[in-house]
Amino acid sequence: MSRNVRTPLDDAGKSMTRRTLNKTLLTASALAAAPGAALAQGALRTLPPPRKEIGKPLMQALQARHSTREYSPRPLPEQALSDLLWAAYGINRPSGDRTAPYWRHIMVIDVYAVMADGVWLYEPAPHALRRHLAADLRAQTGLQDFVGTAPLNLVYVVHGERMTDVSAEDRRLYGSVDAAFAGQNVYLYCASEGLATVFRGAVDYAKLGRAMQLPDGQFVAFAQTVGYPGSV
Repeated sequence: MSRNVRTPLDDAGKSMTRRTLNKTLLTASALAAAPGAALAQGALRTLPPPRKEIGKPLMQALQARHSTREYSPRPLPEQALSDLLWAAYGINRPSGDRTAPYWRHIMVIDVYAVMADGVWLYEPAPHALRRHLAADLRAQTGLQDFVGTAPLNLVYVVHGERMTDVSAEDRRLYGSVDAAFAGQNVYLYCASEGLATVFRGAVDYAKLGRAMQLPDGQFVAFAQTVGYPGSV
C-alpha cells in the first residue's frame, strides 16, 4: 500500500487523538478551578450561570446585527458578561464541545476579557474568569481610540503549538477562522441584547502579544470591542 493512502483506521486514530487532547484540555481547565490548585488561589472570578432562555429569535438578531465604533464607558453587568462569554465560546453539551465550531476538533483558541480591572482568561469548564494580568491593557488592544475607554475588549488568542501538523501560515489561517466563529456568536448575542460590538483587525499583534505576556507558540488573532452604544 502507498504511504500516502489514508485508511479508515488512520482517520479513526486521529479522531481518538483529538478527542483525547480535548479531554485533557477540559480536565486541565477544571483542575485550575479546583480550590487547591495553585493557579486558582485568589485568581478565579466565578460568573453567574448564563441565561440560556433569553434573546431574540435568530432571524431578528441577524436583522439587527451591525458593527459599532462609539461606546459608552458604562461597565457591563456581571450577568451580561457571563451570558456574552458563554455565547462566545462556552460549553453547550456534556462532551465539553463549545458554542462555536473549532479547527479539526482541536480547541486552539482562548478568549481573554480585557477590562479596566485587568486581563482575564475565560475558563469555559468552571464558567469563570481567571486573572491573567492586573494591568488595564484596553488601549493596547487596537489602533482606534474607542478601544481604550470601552468597557470590554475580547482578545482571541491562538495556541499555534497545538497545530503540530500544519505550517505557521496555516496555523494563523485556521486560528483566525475559529476566532471569527466566536466573534459572530458575540455579534448575535449583542444584537439580541441591545449591546454594541465590532470585530477588529486593526491591532498591533506583536505589541499586544508582548503586553499580554503570551508564551511562545501563542499569538493574537483578532480583538472585539463590546459595550453599550455611545449614546447610552
